[in-house]
Amino acid sequence: MPGVSVRDVEAGKFIDAYAAFLKRQGKLPIPGWVDTVKTSHAKELPPQGIDWYYVRAAAVARHIYMRKTVGVGRLRKVHGSQKNRGSRPSHHVDASGSVDRKVLQSLEKIGIVEIDEDKGGRRITQSGQRDLDRIAMSTLEAEEEEDDE
Repeated sequence: MPGVSVRDVEAGKFIDAYAAFLKRQGKLPIPGWVDTVKTSHAKELPPQGIDWYYVRAAAVARHIYMRKTVGVGRLRKVHGSQKNRGSRPSHHVDASGSVDRKVLQSLEKIGIVEIDEDKGGRRITQSGQRDLDRIAMSTLEAEEEEDDE
């Protein structure tokens, strides 16, 4: 199936598959605070999933793949949510910049993204694009096998 890209696969399925790949690979450096940190000012508790850092890294890699260059500020806005302010109206609150920055730095260490000197922010590397396309192809093949059964 030549020519399969990340755009051809459903976002949730791709992110789950790529997060599992990152965990299996074991190269992604993970900070020590992942079990205690909140991901946003709007959240009351830290993430309850044990692999949430891999899922966030996969989501960030997919986001950069889709949009060429992305900075920390854009990721904060994308991963932000509505803050429950009690009886007052809810408002959008950006996510934690530290979490997104550390995810980008982790992806940069394993060669998935690189700094874009021209535009600023990060962009996907050729080897990163190849990895993401390979995972997308395997996800699409698994999805088609599931449909055949």
